[in-house]
Amino acid sequence: MSRRNSKSSVGILLIFGLFIGGAVYMYNSVMFERDKPEVSLETNGYWNLKKPLKINIDDVNGIKSYKVILETKKEKVVLSYEQPLELSNFVEIEVAPPRTVFMAKDKNIKIIVEATDSSKWNFFNGNSVVKKFSLIIDKKRPKISNIDHSYKITKGGSALVVVKAVDDNLKDLYIETNFGKKFKLEPFYKDGYYISLIAWPVTQKYFKATLVATDRAGNKAKSYIPLYLKNKAYRVSNIKLSDRFLKGKIAELAEDFVETQGINDSIEQFIMINETVRAKNEKLIHQITSKVSDEMIGDFKIHRMYPLKNAQVVASFGDHRKYSYKGSPVSESYHLGLDMASNSQASIKPQNGGKVVYADYNGLYGNMPIIDHGLGLYTLYGHCSTLYVNEGDIIDPKTEIASTGASGYAMGDHLHFGVLVQGVEVRPAEWMDKKWIKLNITNIIKNAKKVIDRDN
Repeated sequence: MSRRNSKSSVGILLIFGLFIGGAVYMYNSVMFERDKPEVSLETNGYWNLKKPLKINIDDVNGIKSYKVILETKKEKVVLSYEQPLELSNFVEIEVAPPRTVFMAKDKNIKIIVEATDSSKWNFFNGNSVVKKFSLIIDKKRPKISNIDHSYKITKGGSALVVVKAVDDNLKDLYIETNFGKKFKLEPFYKDGYYISLIAWPVTQKYFKATLVATDRAGNKAKSYIPLYLKNKAYRVSNIKLSDRFLKGKIAELAEDFVETQGINDSIEQFIMINETVRAKNEKLIHQITSKVSDEMIGDFKIHRMYPLKNAQVVASFGDHRKYSYKGSPVSESYHLGLDMASNSQASIKPQNGGKVVYADYNGLYGNMPIIDHGLGLYTLYGHCSTLYVNEGDIIDPKTEIASTGASGYAMGDHLHFGVLVQGVEVRPAEWMDKKWIKLNITNIIKNAKKVIDRDN
């Protein structure tokens, strides 16, 4: 081979090597990255035209230009346009709807986002992307109205509400209170109608209920529920703690609870049991009794409640107990049930059937079954000696579910009877009153059905 041919071959190999090296460099260089910009729109598929749309564009190499277009059946409108753009790896765009969209009757539109990055790929033109988002325009608030409700609600008591709510894109429907609790409504009788029990906690000085409906586009409607508020004074008990009680019952309970392990001081033990352990036990109760079905309910019939035959009330509902030791305040709590006593290990037979949603030991409440009667109404039976039901059982009225006892924080054999509405303890006395049930439950449902039948 001649020297000329040899040099020529070396030159070709060099050029080929440079070409390969350049290709490898371009392939791995950030300047020549091949990923298209990522485009996202913060939406659930609906737009009420009240708030601007938020569009995010993200790219490793920097965004060179973008365009946002709104497309209807008749036209395309440029909402936002930027070219050239000062290089940035992230661009957040807020676009407000043009006036033409407010006037248009189109319910379905498209938002088209075109974006190009600053990559040298594609013959220095960069990577481009076109992303389309379909949106449903919904500018109307849900239509809501009160159908019927209890005339009044007593502090610590319950009331019933039946409402109408209509919206093609209805998302949430609830009754909002002044103290932050939201009561869920259950579908009732016919499509578009809903029902709920509500409750005024004994710890709240005031009560206000407002029906709130929101749709998927973010439109919201509110309607005040005009209930007559009847205040009720509850007993305040000033209880002096004795050394005998602290060294006896409290010391006994302290051995069983994790929270009191390592605490030897009797007063500290009492505070931990009366506050921390109680809060833990009540949190479980509230979680269990806050659930409401999503299924339509056609009616709701409830019998007068009296689970213990020939019982005497030994402690009332709503009692605000303030504890002191040697003249100094120590702790406080509310008694949120009705204590009833008859014979030792007396038979507990609820007058209403339902589903057993809990049947186990629960700290201060001892052995405790809870029954779900529907519509967010639950009954609780504390301090039982023996349980005859299991979680998941469906029981008939007057079924023996347990025997009274002194399990948990109890000084003697009795039943702690609690009634709860969506996780809120309420006055058992109302649900033990046949007349109250008729006026506030039976008649409200009966009248609401008449109104619904007349409107359909």
